[in-house]
Amino acid sequence: MTEEQLVLVERDGRVGVVLMNRPKQLNALSDELTAAVVTALEELDADSEIRSIVLGGGERAFAAGADIQELAASTPIALSESRHIERWDAIRNLRTPLVAAVSGYCLGGGCELAMTCDLIVASETARFGQPEINLGILPGAGGTQRLTRAVGKAIAMDMILTGRLLSAREALQHGLVARVVAREAWLVEAKRVAGEIAAKSPIGARLAADAIDQAFEAPLSVGLAYERRNFALARASEDADEGLRAFVEKRAPDYKGS
Repeated sequence: MTEEQLVLVERDGRVGVVLMNRPKQLNALSDELTAAVVTALEELDADSEIRSIVLGGGERAFAAGADIQELAASTPIALSESRHIERWDAIRNLRTPLVAAVSGYCLGGGCELAMTCDLIVASETARFGQPEINLGILPGAGGTQRLTRAVGKAIAMDMILTGRLLSAREALQHGLVARVVAREAWLVEAKRVAGEIAAKSPIGARLAADAIDQAFEAPLSVGLAYERRNFALARASEDADEGLRAFVEKRAPDYKGS
C-alpha cells in the first residue's frame, strides 16, 4: 500500500488536513501508516503557507491502537531498534499547531497519537483508552506519561490498569479533550478551530504552545522564565507590531509570520 493511499492530505487555505486511511483496520498504527502520517505532517509543517494542521482518522475510529499482528510478530530487540516510537517525537517537534480530530475509537497508540497534538476536538461518539493491559503489556508511546499529565494519577491508573475507556464527555470533564461536538461535526469543528488558530500570528501561536508545554515539563520557576523569554521573542516580531497597531486602529490584523 502506498503512502498516498494510507493518508489523505488536503490544504484548505492556511489549514492543512491529514486523515489516516486504513478504515478496515480502524486505522491500526502499522509502521507503514505512522511513517506516512509523519511524512505528511512534516511536509505541511515545512510549508510556510500552512499555519495550522488537523490530524484525523475516520468516523468509526481515529485509530484503534497499534497493529497487533505487527506487534505480535516483533521481538524485544526489533522493538528497541525500531524507529516507530521516534515518530511520536517527530510529531511533538512540529512547529505548526496541531489539532486532533477524533471520532469513534481512540485507543492505545491512537490515544497516544492524539495526545501528541496540541489540542483534541472530539465527536460525542469518541472513546478514549489505553487498554494495553488486556494484552499483557502497557502503553509504550507516552501513554503512562501524557495521560497522567492530562487526567491526573487516579483516572490514569484506572484507565491503564483496568482498561477503562472514557466517553467523550468524561474525557472533556477530566481535561483530555478541549471540545466535544455532535457526531457529524467532528472534522468540520476541528477545521474551524484550526482556522481560528491559522488566523492568529504564527509566531505568537507557536511560542505560546511552546510555553504551555513547559508547564508539564519544568518546575514553575523555570516555566515562568521560559514564558517571559517567549513573550519577549513574540513582542520583537513584526506580527506583534501589526497586532497592536490593528487593535488601536480598530481593524483586523494582517499577520505575515515575521
